[in-house]
Amino acid sequence: MQSNWPQTLWIVRHGQSAGNLARDAAEAGGLALIDLAWRDIDVPLSELGVAQSVALGDWFAKLPAGEQPEVILCSTYLRARETARLVAEGSRLSDTVAKLRVDERLREKEFGILDRLTKLGIRQKHPELNEQRVHVGKFYFRPPGGESWCDVILRLRSLLEMVTREYADRRVLVVAHQVTVNCMRYLLEQMDEQKILEIDRQGDVPNCAVTSYRAERRQDEDAVMRLDLVNFLAPLREAATPVTSAPDQPAAPKP
Repeated sequence: MQSNWPQTLWIVRHGQSAGNLARDAAEAGGLALIDLAWRDIDVPLSELGVAQSVALGDWFAKLPAGEQPEVILCSTYLRARETARLVAEGSRLSDTVAKLRVDERLREKEFGILDRLTKLGIRQKHPELNEQRVHVGKFYFRPPGGESWCDVILRLRSLLEMVTREYADRRVLVVAHQVTVNCMRYLLEQMDEQKILEIDRQGDVPNCAVTSYRAERRQDEDAVMRLDLVNFLAPLREAATPVTSAPDQPAAPKP
């Protein structure tokens, strides 16, 4: 009996970006503003991020042909598109084997008025907002002009509806961002706020880490997605590529 879910679903965070490096430098230097010339949408991969993406592509290339991705969905943001392209090239997945589809619903969480500010910058420039986000928590806090985690989850519900409709029993690779990865886990594993925030407190999602699910049918029940890998980093370690895990933007205080 056919399942509505993909046969396999991989969810990957993009490789290290120039934004990750700029954020680390700003935080280390005690600066209020992250020095970036690009819009967040246009931030490219760093040199290491390119190497990480190539290493991940090599790992996918080693999978048997019947286990490799058939569809690649990625965020519209440049760092995710570059990662998806390099993975596809490195794994030798041509357009006839794995079709690349860019989808804006996979974009990074929008930070609105807090964009490019470090944690220090938020406290200095928007002390009332800082107090509010500490009180409300990142799951529900929505900065002016930006999104909460709930907003991201809402658009991802729409994306998953499309995936079950158009890619049932296919092998699908998703390339996106840290918050997107966690919010996809929230949906697929039917978590609540406390559970996903506990996972978030344990550490950032590493760049090019793989989290995957496989469709599983239990007797006469509807198929479910079974968690297979969580933040799997063997592809990078096998290629002796450094692992990085800095968030794209300053993290909200841990509730």
